[in-house]
Amino acid sequence: MQRNDDEERLIESADQDDEQILGGEEGSFVPAFRPHGPDYDMEDERCLLERPEDEVVLVSNAPETGKLYTYVVFYLLGIGTMTPWNFFVTAEDYWKYKFRNTTLNGTDPDEELTPLQKSFTCDLALTATIAGTTFLLLNAIYGNRISLRVKILGTLWCILVLFGVTTGFVEVNTDAWQEQFFLITLIIVVLLNSAAATMSGAVYGIAGLFPSEFITAVVSGQALGGILTALAFILVLAFDTGPNTTAFIFFIVGGVVILLCIVCYMILVRKPFFKYYLEGGDKYKVISAIPSHSRNEETEGVTLEPIMRKVMTKIYLHAVCLALLYTTTLSVYPAVTVLMQSEHSASHTEWTDVYYLPVVNYLIFNCGDYFGRLLAGWLERPINQNTSLLLIVVRMIFVPFFLFSNTSEHIFLPTLVEHDYTFIAMMCVFALSNGYLTNILLIMAPRSVKQHEKELASSIMAAALSVGMAVGSLLSLCFVQML
Repeated sequence: MQRNDDEERLIESADQDDEQILGGEEGSFVPAFRPHGPDYDMEDERCLLERPEDEVVLVSNAPETGKLYTYVVFYLLGIGTMTPWNFFVTAEDYWKYKFRNTTLNGTDPDEELTPLQKSFTCDLALTATIAGTTFLLLNAIYGNRISLRVKILGTLWCILVLFGVTTGFVEVNTDAWQEQFFLITLIIVVLLNSAAATMSGAVYGIAGLFPSEFITAVVSGQALGGILTALAFILVLAFDTGPNTTAFIFFIVGGVVILLCIVCYMILVRKPFFKYYLEGGDKYKVISAIPSHSRNEETEGVTLEPIMRKVMTKIYLHAVCLALLYTTTLSVYPAVTVLMQSEHSASHTEWTDVYYLPVVNYLIFNCGDYFGRLLAGWLERPINQNTSLLLIVVRMIFVPFFLFSNTSEHIFLPTLVEHDYTFIAMMCVFALSNGYLTNILLIMAPRSVKQHEKELASSIMAAALSVGMAVGSLLSLCFVQML
């Protein structure tokens, strides 16, 4: 009997020891080893150790010094990602002059185009799209292995040098070697767009680390660059300068914009506000309801690396939406819309023959796109990506309406949209919706992932945008043939 009592006391003592090890009925089990595996996430472990009664607060120590300057430079970098290339392609008369038939005197606009003139625009768009899309995808996959300094400053210097070479060719007589100049120009285009795509992906990536208004600054800067290009084009038409002078002015302005981006970014990296968010930004802190009795009051932080597969599962719908949005836009703009004419084109006035196309097709679209991005930055709605997808699908209704607009190029399709005010209204809504949905998707994607995944998420979105542009450009070739 004494033996049984002793055994019962030993069992109760063992049970009490087990309860102390397991933390009691309300305690949590902490394994004696740290799990490892492909799906293991340090932040997930931290969440497991948090108790329901703990309070999680967002701690922000962001300095105010340099905040406004950072916003302005992000705006400028947005302008810098698009404006030089916009000037490059806007100098259309210059490229026609360079590849003209040199055996004929004068530059009659009604003369038959040479093979190089006919193929240049298509080859330019194709090489630019392939190079840009390829390097945006490479940046999303391998960008974290390259320093931010190289991805931004290195590419900006590369673009500046290429613009210097292009500007130098303006004063060089290339009539005797047009084919070689054609090949050199396409090589410059490949290098230029590869550098611009790498820089654009890096800018989108770091903008995702900052509050949403900073990514709005980047995308709004891109749209503002389009407005500046359109205004410059209209001014050139008004002063009726020659093709060489026009191209020289365009390329010089593009080079100045890039040089300004370089100087401002070199100053930016020294600002405390920029450094704060680049190093991780605001942190979530767990305030424990039960005091810790561990010997170490603070645990050493673990650097977390983003995993492509995990990030894609969180933002794949955002990426699909953005790609679909730009597939729709680029399928008709500018390849189809540039062929549209005023209903009064037969009168051959200065408005219909000179200003209608640059004002309606370029200036109005870029203004609508710009204000759409600003509006999205203020409202930040819709939050649900399914609603964004629905709006993008509904927006596709514009494609057939643009195909049925007024143009003398119609052979197979009828003209259903005849009036200028109808076409201009369509262009305004089409542009406004493009800018609005672009900014919404670029704002919401980084919010769908953890802090250490934001840069990768923004880079993926930039790559998705470029893929949509590439697919849209290919569709535009088919739509032009359908007219």
